[in-house]
Amino acid sequence: MRSRFQLILIKPSHYDDDGYVIRWWRAMIPSNSLAAIYGIAAECTERKVLGPDTAIDITVIDETNTRIDFAGLLAQFRRHGNFGMVALVGVQSNQYPRALDIARPFRNAGLPVSMGGFHVSGCLSMLDGQAVGLDACREMGISMFAGEAEGRLDIVLRDAAAGELKPLYNFMNDLPGIGGTPVPFLPKDNIQRTLGLSTSFDAGRGCPYQCSFCTIINVQGRKSRFRSADDVEKLVRMNWAQGIHKFFITDDNFARNKDWEAIFDRLIELKERDGIPLGLMIQVDTLCHKIPNFIEKSKRAGVTRVFIGLENVNPDNLTAAKKNQNKITEYRKMLLAWKAQGIMTLAGYILGFPADTPESIRRDIAIIQEELPLDVIEFFILTPLPGSEDHQVLWKKGVEMNDDLNIYDVEHVCTAHPKMSKQEWEDIYHEAWSLYYSPHHMKTLLRRAVATGVPLARLVKVLVSFATTVPLENVHPLQSGLFRLKTPSERRPELPREHPLLFWPRFAWETVRKHASLAGTIIGLTISAFLISRDAKSKSYMDQALTPVADDEEDTLSLFTKTSGGTAAVSHVRKVAQLTRSAN
Repeated sequence: MRSRFQLILIKPSHYDDDGYVIRWWRAMIPSNSLAAIYGIAAECTERKVLGPDTAIDITVIDETNTRIDFAGLLAQFRRHGNFGMVALVGVQSNQYPRALDIARPFRNAGLPVSMGGFHVSGCLSMLDGQAVGLDACREMGISMFAGEAEGRLDIVLRDAAAGELKPLYNFMNDLPGIGGTPVPFLPKDNIQRTLGLSTSFDAGRGCPYQCSFCTIINVQGRKSRFRSADDVEKLVRMNWAQGIHKFFITDDNFARNKDWEAIFDRLIELKERDGIPLGLMIQVDTLCHKIPNFIEKSKRAGVTRVFIGLENVNPDNLTAAKKNQNKITEYRKMLLAWKAQGIMTLAGYILGFPADTPESIRRDIAIIQEELPLDVIEFFILTPLPGSEDHQVLWKKGVEMNDDLNIYDVEHVCTAHPKMSKQEWEDIYHEAWSLYYSPHHMKTLLRRAVATGVPLARLVKVLVSFATTVPLENVHPLQSGLFRLKTPSERRPELPREHPLLFWPRFAWETVRKHASLAGTIIGLTISAFLISRDAKSKSYMDQALTPVADDEEDTLSLFTKTSGGTAAVSHVRKVAQLTRSAN
């Protein structure tokens, strides 16, 4: 090859409350955006889109688990005559300030930089194109990419190679089909920097629902697009060839993928016929149990964990967020159906809906603990994310929102609440974790696991992470990992650089203290799990949450009687049932 184009793909992290980049020796979650772009870029390389004499060298960096070596990358560019570009991949709103800081040294060296992801796409989709910091890209000469890269990356690469990168590539009104396109893929060298040696893929994009807090519907669209079973088999075999067999299927709602059964059938074949020991995590809605065979085939296909967008147990809050597809009268039926298959259940739960108060949140957490057979809850603060309807409405009304995008990470308060002060809202968010993950309730979760066939060791690992990350690291468990890494040079530029003689002793002490506390939690939970597993009564353990759904429970359970919305939901269900009987 006469020339080698350097394509540097970087997935930014973001800054913690002290201004340091959040980075781990092993990060929790693999980046699907990075895998998707790498897969497309690798296919561009194979097709020689820059001509027969030009190779494309791809460097992949996920900053949540890899430190960016700016000097080394700049030297790499110089060795190739500065022929190439930096692509900031999958940039979310909370990652946008860090992404700009990453871009700066490359732009100062005159190198082309492009940025894509939910922040750019969401702002251009829902706002006027000037709002929420996009002018910073324009001022720095960063090219913005809105939309999805399938079939479009060729254009960007050719423009960059010709020195003609455009200020904006906007494909938001022309979202591509993804069937038959290059599949998400990352080399094992990148995957092994995540916990559990797992990777991810999207079997579909888009969502038909209208949740006002969601950015997906405005970035990926309300019309769903899908990969075929052949596509999924291809990416599974590609990963199995390098020893990877655990996957997070990132579809916002895999249960609404019209090809779910064909995909599951293919995965079942790969698992049962070809012996690939698949381990899957999927995301679904609260009505997935009504789809015939869905949960049963999930188990056979290798699903070990399922994330459910529960969001709240108060129907008034769900209505306010336009999440009317969630029916609290179906929660117990759905969760018990997953329990019957021995699959671990995780649920997202949002704090800060209009009807919420600290007292109501405490009450609702207690209801969940007593009456819903959930294993793990992930708490989030209701956040007006750029790209969501909530943000658009507040922006149009001129309502004050925090101007630091770094805290738009669904764990910080960014705007006012009608019933809680900022401090009360933040305090109840932190309290919620300690309430749900109390030692007493975690023992209850272990007993339920033994009784329902959920693997204890897996549950202990997850409980350790979700019980300790917020109090110890002050970041959300989904941003966590194993062994926090920090250096003085990776502090936010507007904050003062700490002297190494002050920084390193404090960091060493914090690390020892945190890991001592973590070890105590691990030992305590492990001992509890061992004792519970050895107790002959554990397999027959029963409590209110595990009790089969009864006809009269809607009159007795707090889930239905403690809120006006719950009472109204029960009345509505009964009215529909009565009308149905009358019609028949």
